[in-house]
Amino acid sequence: MSSAELLPVLERQLLLQLGDRLKRLRVAQGLGTVELAERAGISRNTLRAVESGDPAPSVGTYLRVMSLLGVGGDLALLAGDIHQPAPPDSAAARSHRARPVVQVQVSADDRQHRVQDLQSLALHEAAVRLVRDDAELIQNAADVLQRWLGAGESRSSSLWREWQDILQRRQWRKILGRTRRAQELRQASPLVTVLPESVRRDVLEQVGRLKRGVRLGDFPVDERA
Repeated sequence: MSSAELLPVLERQLLLQLGDRLKRLRVAQGLGTVELAERAGISRNTLRAVESGDPAPSVGTYLRVMSLLGVGGDLALLAGDIHQPAPPDSAAARSHRARPVVQVQVSADDRQHRVQDLQSLALHEAAVRLVRDDAELIQNAADVLQRWLGAGESRSSSLWREWQDILQRRQWRKILGRTRRAQELRQASPLVTVLPESVRRDVLEQVGRLKRGVRLGDFPVDERA
């Protein structure tokens, strides 16, 4: 997969890894969530979202947290111009010397439960994108849920009853987090039943590619930069 092929599952994994890294840095520096949130000028809930790799916080919010944790310099890889092609008539363009290559390898956590949760999260994000544009799909999920509840009590009944409220109130953020409750809700979800088989296969294929490892970039870097 090339750097241009940032498919949804890969984008999500990158954010999850970024959030994990920022949380580890905060803990290693002995900073509590209250202190770091105050320094960044954000709420604790927003900081938790950042450390969870939630796509909802703005890019600026991520940047403030990164800077406070001392990794703002990493932004040079994005904001710098070292990856811009040299003008055709420049000395660099005329040089035949091989230049080093910057590559980033991204892969899903090899612990099985983490891979499964990434897959579940990706499937639910795909489902949420669909139901936001088609209220009938929400009703289809509610009908499935009603059939499950009508079959009698089970260990998932309390989760299903919570799903009734989620579907009615469109509380999608409640199921797209990394909390234990969000994971439990995804495991008992009627929402993924509305996914077309083609969408499901696409997500599973993306997760499979990520498990094998994805190389991002093939960026020649001018050694004199």
